[in-house]
Amino acid sequence: MSDQPTTAVDLAENVRNGSTKAVDVVDEYLARIDERDGEINAFNLVLTDQARERAAEIDEMISLGRDPGPLAGVPVALKDNLCTRGIPTTCSSKILADWKPPYDATVVTRLRDAGAIFVGKTNLDEFAMGSSTENSAFGPTKNPHDTTRVPGGSSGGSAAAVAANFAPLSFGSDTGGSIRQPAALCGVVGVKPTYGAVSRLGLVAFGSSLDQIGPFAHTVRDAAVALETISGHDPGDSTSIQQSPLNLSQALDLGVVGLRVGRITDLPKGASPDVEERLEAAFDALREAGAEIIDVEIPAFSYGLTAYYLIAPAEASSNLARFDGVRFGMRTPAPDTNSMYTATRTDGFGAEVKRRIMLGTYALSAGYYDAYYGRAQKVRRLIANDFAAAYAKADVLLTPASPTVAFELGDKNSDPLAMYLCDTYTIPSNLTGDPGMSIPFGTGEHGLPVGVQILAPALKDDVMFQTAATLERHMQNHQDQNVSGS
Repeated sequence: MSDQPTTAVDLAENVRNGSTKAVDVVDEYLARIDERDGEINAFNLVLTDQARERAAEIDEMISLGRDPGPLAGVPVALKDNLCTRGIPTTCSSKILADWKPPYDATVVTRLRDAGAIFVGKTNLDEFAMGSSTENSAFGPTKNPHDTTRVPGGSSGGSAAAVAANFAPLSFGSDTGGSIRQPAALCGVVGVKPTYGAVSRLGLVAFGSSLDQIGPFAHTVRDAAVALETISGHDPGDSTSIQQSPLNLSQALDLGVVGLRVGRITDLPKGASPDVEERLEAAFDALREAGAEIIDVEIPAFSYGLTAYYLIAPAEASSNLARFDGVRFGMRTPAPDTNSMYTATRTDGFGAEVKRRIMLGTYALSAGYYDAYYGRAQKVRRLIANDFAAAYAKADVLLTPASPTVAFELGDKNSDPLAMYLCDTYTIPSNLTGDPGMSIPFGTGEHGLPVGVQILAPALKDDVMFQTAATLERHMQNHQDQNVSGS
């Protein structure tokens, strides 16, 4: 890995002004993928020929004096649950192993229109259900910093692709922390925007009221430009907010003087000492930069995990009902229709997906709906109310993104609850619909990356980025302070 990867913003500028050819850029990144992805397994599919053809088109546009867009020539990796027309979209599941969508996701269209070049589809926990990218029909993804460890999940392939410098930008989905947790474990920037700020059209659904698409990047500015590119109203998505694209770049240089940063005093315990130390360092950095640190309470924060693991499986049970051997994907032959449904879903889904479908189906079943799903939705409202009260006092909140640094492959596979606890700090903002992001903030145990999570109220994504840029500048100016417990 290069110590100083080229930023997407700089790369696009060099391609647009003609000082760099898009074909050369693509060849450089494809060579890195070819050299190391056999070890990392970030990609389910590498789009070598398509990427080179697209790069030639970009160079041709520039030679004719046309501007390809703000991401001109930038290699981009896409999580393999984002629909790509005519290109396999598997969700890392056997049941969709050969499925080629007839249309592109809205974010894919917007990225292409901005000049991006797709280099591949990245690995994930099957149907985005997991926190380690070990629940994949394509095998686990490894953490580029230590290949004996997980990259996080479910967007582990996308996080690893950026961390290994296989692409300057990648995109994932975040249903309970699936962008922010792997971003923390891989030492990159990862963003879950406000729910509805980015179209979900063409994202294979896991939990429709929770899912949101967002970027991974090396820098806060790159993440800002990427999110500006894919955001904005989409009439094809009924949950899309009717507003123009997010304006984030203008906030990056504003600083945090007078900004109120909330410290959650009743935050659930469980973060390791090295992670807590980096969180405290982040509070100190913001205080030094002129922010005011304010104590807030969110009593319902600790209920997030239990509410989520009723709501998300219930929505998954409904969404995954369509994968039945008739309409999509593989089919296992059987003597009659009902037997075929059972055989197809038994063969096609992995253990974690089956576990969540059963949990969700039970929570929605007659006689249990009110006791489980209905009650979880009431708890969701309590969580939203508590966050709203906290945001009345603070402009942003700071928490860990992950309770620990990257853990070893196989460490939590036999204990689903231990795996679910990885999402303790990220889940609440999916339940509320508020934005959240993880930025790398030094290292912890074994010299592995630690991420700090910044949370903000809905549609205050710009203030979240304003805070992130300040923390990033602090890290750039204090590299000697970024190692603890290694």
